[in-house]
Amino acid sequence: MKKYSIETVVGIFVVIGLLCVAYMTVKLGKVPLFGDNYYSLYARFDSVSGLREGSPIEIDGIEVGRVARMTLDQEKQSALITLKIRKGVKIYDDASAQIKTAGLIGDQFIKIEPGGSGAILKPAGMITETTSPTDIGDLISKYVFGDVKKEDKNAIK
Repeated sequence: MKKYSIETVVGIFVVIGLLCVAYMTVKLGKVPLFGDNYYSLYARFDSVSGLREGSPIEIDGIEVGRVARMTLDQEKQSALITLKIRKGVKIYDDASAQIKTAGLIGDQFIKIEPGGSGAILKPAGMITETTSPTDIGDLISKYVFGDVKKEDKNAIK
């Protein structure tokens, strides 16, 4: 009798431990358990240097989604980005998307100016106004090696 009660207690602790591990996996992995609270939008960029899948998407400094997928569109020679936007966030058809850097040498993220024309982008809609990131390395090399135009130097004075 005593042997079975010890085995029962150990079994209950093992089941509780497995449930805790499963819960932590879902929460830390950000895996949706019941349905998806996001909808997809698309954006084309000439360059997505430094951007990664899972990078945040922000509107006015508030995270509203994540970069879900990045693919190369061979036909248009551009990067096609799938954006997962939280349901309830309205983005209009005149919205613009920019790839920005968090801080001086931080990670890349997408900043969206949501627009306000009145027509809301439907799921699977396309953000047409995009700006690729500025490559700091190219700017520094142009300055160091003298590729800056003389008109630009005179404009600074």
